[in-house]
Amino acid sequence: MRLLVTGGAGFIGSNFVKHIFRTHPDYRICVMDALTYAGNLDNFPAEVKESGRFEFWQANINQSEIVGELVSRSDVIVHFAAETHVARSIYGNRHFFETDVLGTQCLANAISKSDHIQMFVHISTSETYGTAETAPMTEDHPLKPMSPYASAKAGADRLVYSYYATYDMPAVIIRPFNNYGPNQHLEKVVPRFITSALLDEPLTIHGDGSALRDWLFVEDHCSALDKLIHTDPAKVKGEVINIGSGRDISVLDIAKMVVEIMDKPKELLSFTEDRLGQVHRHISSTDKAERLLGWKASTPFEAGLRRTIEWYKDNPLWWEKLKWMRSVAIAVKDGKIIYS
Repeated sequence: MRLLVTGGAGFIGSNFVKHIFRTHPDYRICVMDALTYAGNLDNFPAEVKESGRFEFWQANINQSEIVGELVSRSDVIVHFAAETHVARSIYGNRHFFETDVLGTQCLANAISKSDHIQMFVHISTSETYGTAETAPMTEDHPLKPMSPYASAKAGADRLVYSYYATYDMPAVIIRPFNNYGPNQHLEKVVPRFITSALLDEPLTIHGDGSALRDWLFVEDHCSALDKLIHTDPAKVKGEVINIGSGRDISVLDIAKMVVEIMDKPKELLSFTEDRLGQVHRHISSTDKAERLLGWKASTPFEAGLRRTIEWYKDNPLWWEKLKWMRSVAIAVKDGKIIYS
């Protein structure tokens, strides 16, 4: 298989590339990534970068000539490339729409001109749903995005579906819930808590910490995508599939787990104003993924959290240079600056 992974140097993309590289030794992998602040070639070990099966292109997803060239020599495309941070989208929303919506359009246009693509996997997000109106959240849950980031991803999600409907494109839309694990940028809550604890700094909790999320260990997500790209395309074409654990845990409980596992004082827990665009609850239905892919998350959160903590303990050179990016300043309606 010739696999094109857009945004493949980011957190989930790089973990997926490493999973495929080690699981399928005869596959060729091409990664395209703009290497913005969240993309990092250090996410790939030497065994990947120095192999003859790995190719890297530094390019923006809106560079149509490069996108067309890479699509023309691929069999399967997994599309991670996107801007992905809720807080950053509040003050930089234009960039989110340019990347997430127009970039996806650029890629979809190239695929629509090709007759040999076996499958196009679009990585959407559970954030498109907004707060859970029913639990668990099935793929038929209404889309009510609550931030510019979520609305940009919702636009890309529906754009891909329209290309399936118009061009019979072999597209599948994946809506993953909250991923965590090794190599995750420090702006996300789990690595932010872990690195704060390592530095004996406060673990900042927004609001009262009661927001509930479905937490998915990144390696489980990678195994689900592996199952998907080896599924008969006719079985999944045009489908939307949630990828989650089916269990929700509050942000406050995660902070408590981190300090307990790391033997840090509970006094490190600190509370601040609630985040803008906050979703109160997410919990995934797992029925469709089990039925279509024969997949179910296998890593209990407590075990995945311990593995993640150990990774950050063992890799300070990777994350210490990112410490300054753990929070984002936002001006709210009254002009007050808050950090999210």
